[in-house]
Amino acid sequence: MFLAFKLLITPLLIGSVTLAGRRWGGVVSGFLIGLPLTSGPISFILALEYGVPFAAQSAVGNLAGQISNCIFCLSYIALARRSAWPLSSAGAIAAFFASTFLLNLLTWQLWSALAVLVVVIVIAARLVKPHPLPPGRLVPPWWDLPGRILSATVLVVLLTTIADALGPQLSGLISPFPAFSVIFASFTHLQQGPKSASNLLRGVIVGSGGYASFFVVVAALLPSLGIGLTYLLACAAAIAVGALVFFSTRRTGATA
Repeated sequence: MFLAFKLLITPLLIGSVTLAGRRWGGVVSGFLIGLPLTSGPISFILALEYGVPFAAQSAVGNLAGQISNCIFCLSYIALARRSAWPLSSAGAIAAFFASTFLLNLLTWQLWSALAVLVVVIVIAARLVKPHPLPPGRLVPPWWDLPGRILSATVLVVLLTTIADALGPQLSGLISPFPAFSVIFASFTHLQQGPKSASNLLRGVIVGSGGYASFFVVVAALLPSLGIGLTYLLACAAAIAVGALVFFSTRRTGATA
């Protein structure tokens, strides 16, 4: 039953939001970039399969794991200045796992993980300045949508299968693996160059606020409110914060 749910919910979710982003363009894509499209389903399934305490602690790991996602973005941006997309992707993925290894040496609590993540987001956003570029339409390759669905489904099934062996913290730390960011950044880099890829990944960094709000709600409220209501509130928080960050960023960019 759980396997069927994993194989059904992930392709439906990823396919729907990808097509929505293509259909309605920048506004919808701006919302989507801050949503935990892979980590959210993983967290929900962990709560169903392994119980509320496991999922709540894993949510704390998710917050700390988003630090590694920011490290991935910074590494890709730095490497892309002199390297093509294959080396940039490989180096950034290696940086993600190195960061994850180091973060797992510590025991994380909700507010410490959130505080460090906020500091990392602020510093990273200041380090990476947006590049003014002429408007252009990014044409995704034929494998874009199948690639996203396949990578997300494999990650969800794999992590939720081995989560018990990994434990809640490490499961959470690995969940933010940047499967979508690798695909997005690679073909953006290939088609439009490193500056466009940098702008994209800066959006991922800034959009981490929506991601963080989702897991703050899960970690803080899941033990008391239960699975259904908590994840509804977490989704609402991610959408609200993601929208706020996105429109604030657009307004700032328009007046700069």
